[in-house]
Amino acid sequence: MVRGERVDGIEYARRVNTAADLVAAGLSALAAARVLAGRYEVSVRQARRYVEQAMAAGRVEVPEANVVFTVKLPGSLAERARAHARAGDATLSSVVARALAEFLQREDLGKRPGP
Repeated sequence: MVRGERVDGIEYARRVNTAADLVAAGLSALAAARVLAGRYEVSVRQARRYVEQAMAAGRVEVPEANVVFTVKLPGSLAERARAHARAGDATLSSVVARALAEFLQREDLGKRPGP
């Protein structure tokens, strides 16, 4: 079989979900692995890992694709965000995404009409 690079999170989720669908349709783990191996051009051993993940946890959520979103920030704020990311062993993108999501959620909650 073809030996390639690791797949991204989106493709991984698709493969696990395909494995879950095959198992749910009544295929044995080995038969599902063989189908996956042929469909995705991976070894039966690798395909079996997708099947095992599907059998253990079921379908998984397909992550949303990331897009480039360029903003200009004051230098001091950008440096604080970088320092926060380094201290938490996280990426700058993940820190900013989490902070923005939390801010927008608070804003949305504040705009909801009360009882």
